[in-house]
Amino acid sequence: MSWKLVVHGSKAEVKTALLAHEGLDAWDSDIVLSGSEIAEDRPDEWVLEAYLPRRPRKDDRDAVAALFGADPPAMAAERLPEIDWVTETQKAVAPIRAGRLHVHTADYPADAAPGTIDLVIPAAQAFGTGQHATTAGCLAMLDAMRRRGVRVRNLADIGTGTGLLAFAAMRLWPGARAIASDVDPVCEPVVVENALINAIPLGTAPGELAMVVAEGMDDALLAGRAPYDLLIANILAGPLIALAGDFADTVRPGGSLLLAGLLETQEPAVRAAYRTAGFRLAARLVSGDWSILWLRRRLVG
Repeated sequence: MSWKLVVHGSKAEVKTALLAHEGLDAWDSDIVLSGSEIAEDRPDEWVLEAYLPRRPRKDDRDAVAALFGADPPAMAAERLPEIDWVTETQKAVAPIRAGRLHVHTADYPADAAPGTIDLVIPAAQAFGTGQHATTAGCLAMLDAMRRRGVRVRNLADIGTGTGLLAFAAMRLWPGARAIASDVDPVCEPVVVENALINAIPLGTAPGELAMVVAEGMDDALLAGRAPYDLLIANILAGPLIALAGDFADTVRPGGSLLLAGLLETQEPAVRAAYRTAGFRLAARLVSGDWSILWLRRRLVG
């Protein structure tokens, strides 16, 4: 039995609530939040939805209301049909094009245009089909890196989700050693399945993808394969700031770091942390409200 709590508010109110949630050290992991605009022609009218695997309790309502401060908007509760909403939503996701990269679900045909890199991500119990602005922005930035002559022989994708960004990097730099990681164990079989669908070889040799479950860089294989020519991290601003030192230790001097998952308003704090850690900005793009940053580690000496 699934339910959701629904709170309508302005764009600023909902985004402030989502940022408040991100800053909490303790949060019930059963409550999954989502914020979005009501319609394209009403850009300032937003809704926050809190999904729960149970009928909402008073403490659930209080937790969501507290994200809005002392005067929260009205809240409604809705019981949801017994449907896998992630799968159903992803089935309807339209293909995206980012540079040479074309990403689609199995419900859509491949793009046979010359030079196209076609990737299939089926509806699955993990996010990252590319439709989210940060993922699409990362795909575009990876393609831009390749066009600008970046050479990659060793890469890592931290917080990989479905494995999409790792797959894209491996297509752009064939023969590179690649490793993907995620803190959520459910992602491991998803990445393995998607690798088979996309003919991505699994293993530890050059041109193959290794998959590990780890928090940050806390894995022997992940740490042991450093230094990386390219490290990708599409996660959240807080963890990105916390991992700045670890990433500096594992990206080679002159190597590239691709960061995403941060709102444009969070960019100054993230950039300051990485400037201190020894990185400089190579390029940035904004996709929706989100910043995508390409950083280079400064050369020693």
